[in-house]
Amino acid sequence: MFDCFIGIGYSGAQTPLTRLKGLQVYAARPQARGALRWDCSPAEGGDFSPSQWNRREVAERLRDEVLQGTRFLAGMDHGFSMPVSHFGHHHLDTWPAFLSHFVAHWPTHEDRVAVDAVRRRLLSQRKSAWIPAQQDTHDEVLRLTERWTVSARGVCLNNAQGVAAKAAHAGIPWLKWLRDQVGDRLHFWPFDGWQVPEDKSVIVEVHPSLFRRRFPREQRDVDEHDAYAVARWMADMAARHALEACFHPPLTPMERDVAELEGWMLGVR
Repeated sequence: MFDCFIGIGYSGAQTPLTRLKGLQVYAARPQARGALRWDCSPAEGGDFSPSQWNRREVAERLRDEVLQGTRFLAGMDHGFSMPVSHFGHHHLDTWPAFLSHFVAHWPTHEDRVAVDAVRRRLLSQRKSAWIPAQQDTHDEVLRLTERWTVSARGVCLNNAQGVAAKAAHAGIPWLKWLRDQVGDRLHFWPFDGWQVPEDKSVIVEVHPSLFRRRFPREQRDVDEHDAYAVARWMADMAARHALEACFHPPLTPMERDVAELEGWMLGVR
């Protein structure tokens, strides 16, 4: 179905222009027994490690691959949405509406905007609806797909949760950016439908902890191995003719309605 499988270990640290050790990208070809690291292109006039991307570069590379006609499946290690309670608080009824509303308050795709800075501003403006309270209930701060795992952390940004929530708040605006750039040539699963079209690239949310122990770590650090494991797992599921089933988790109609707003992690069943 796909020309390549891309694993992206995400990071919400610092700004979209900061090169981050925790931001890693690997790609695997169909039937391949391994995955290769995607190296970023050198910035003009700057020295850097080719393994250290920034968030803008990752989004631009995905856009370029779509426009070049590459049909990829990309798994990104950050939440794509918020708990369904968030939709009710803000009177939102679709994921595209959520994206627009979210980016208006969290413009973390702008060049020098950091998640922590936006959070401090919202707190100073007393916009508490964007910052869950510590006493909020389990159902209000965790999405259904997170409750179906033993290790996934919530995407709501409060003092109790850091890395996973920051990655979501940094990454969600880039999802809207990609939609704006390439339109319907890119399918965001499951928001654009549970059935994956045969003529589009696809972006999904993943949780590397589900896959990382399946493959030897070798010389990779933790961040590198997470991205590697995602790419390898997707390629392996395709080779086993088991990938299609992963796009259809066993949800009730009510659970599917929730997941179409909150999102779902590929591989969680």
